Amino acid sequence: MSDSKRFLHPEAIKRIARMDLRARHIVEGFLSGMHRSPHFGQSVEFRQHREYTPGDDLRHVDWQVWARQDRLYVKQFEADTNMRVNLLVDVSNSMDYGDGALSKFEYAATIAVSLTYLVLKQQDAIGCMTFDAAVRSRIQTLSRKTQMQSIMQVLQTTQPASKTDLLNIFKQAAEIYPKRGMMIVISDLLSDVELTLKGLRLLRQRGHDVLLFHVMDNDEIDFPFSGPTKFEDLESDTKLACNPKALREGYLESLEEFLTSVRRGCAKAAVDYALVKTGDSLDAVLAKFLSSRMEVRR
Repeated sequence: MSDSKRFLHPEAIKRIARMDLRARHIVEGFLSGMHRSPHFGQSVEFRQHREYTPGDDLRHVDWQVWARQDRLYVKQFEADTNMRVNLLVDVSNSMDYGDGALSKFEYAATIAVSLTYLVLKQQDAIGCMTFDAAVRSRIQTLSRKTQMQSIMQVLQTTQPASKTDLLNIFKQAAEIYPKRGMMIVISDLLSDVELTLKGLRLLRQRGHDVLLFHVMDNDEIDFPFSGPTKFEDLESDTKLACNPKALREGYLESLEEFLTSVRRGCAKAAVDYALVKTGDSLDAVLAKFLSSRMEVRR
């Protein structure tokens, strides 16, 4: 296994304490294995100049203009204005669950920071909103390099709490982000399915391109429990002591119904859907994301 592949596995990235290092290893390891351009835009043709601001990449400064006018201007390309990305990250109590290397929230945060790194690498604008039943924090949509630190700071200092109200959140997101762009939702979707789908349809109706990362722990997918077990609902404090073997068949049937409803609803609403398990390697997650973007752009 190559060094980059080792960094991409959840057990490996858990050992990388700093989120920016996680993101860099994940994205650069992923891109190094790609044999096609990772650019999200349709074109990289020159469009216009804009004044240089601190933090801009000096490689894009037009030095010929500086020589003539003694002022710094940055070349702006067509692809620079093609994308406005906003991350909607679920920080409700249920996201705190995790029996593997990363909890659902830690995995979701790693996805969010990795996508931030990737979007900024393409010189596109990205923002972030965290939520439970209400908006917990919001980072303005910008293309500056400082976005990485701002988004990481929010995610590193957030502790999952409260319940989830996805319909309310999607309504607020539609008002907060009136300009058309890409909405990337990262959530375990533990809310009313019909109301969740109604909210996703609202975002699509407002002209947003919506991609949904449905994050679930491997335990939630496989239900590997055996022997007397006490289950606790992290969002309602409800507890259930039982023999999980007696519940397994019914649980898996209900889970399949739930996942089928979500998949069909997303397909009908033209929402890109990806079921992500916390045991999945992050390169596979990014590959799904990128191939989905390429498919849309064709």
